Amino acid sequence: MRKTGITTKDVALMGVMTATIEAAKLALSVVPNVELVTLLVILYSIHFGKKALPAIFAFVGIECLIWGLGLWVIMYLYIWPLLSIVVQIFRKQKSVWFWSILAGIYGLLFGALCSIPYFFIGGIRTAVTWWIAGIPYDILHGISNFIICFILYYPLTKVLKKVERVVFD
Repeated sequence: MRKTGITTKDVALMGVMTATIEAAKLALSVVPNVELVTLLVILYSIHFGKKALPAIFAFVGIECLIWGLGLWVIMYLYIWPLLSIVVQIFRKQKSVWFWSILAGIYGLLFGALCSIPYFFIGGIRTAVTWWIAGIPYDILHGISNFIICFILYYPLTKVLKKVERVVFD
């Protein structure tokens, strides 16, 4: 018989995913555009598929509690789930190069993705101006995402494979 619904293990897993994403975000918040969120979303989406999405939304909720509401909330509500969906499409990939390049590209495109609400607020000129102003930060974001993913992908994958055995057994 096929199980339906959310199990206690699922709730615990989502809580741990949310907590580690938030802890990693806060730990590196003093360094502009250097973060582990991208890598963790990638890894959780590879290893736990759709179960990563509730954790991502919970992370956004916690961010709202910490930082308050702003336009960035709208951005986070589509940026992180979009990354998870993209990863789930390619989740059979095993190459650290593939995931590092994806993480790097995502960092480079982060500002462009964040400019979407500005298009609706002020038009194309506002969106493009906002995006261009942030390009130096996007470059740093892309490079740091690539390096972090390249260094931590295999060690964290090894840990998550052990977690997978506990969750899916």
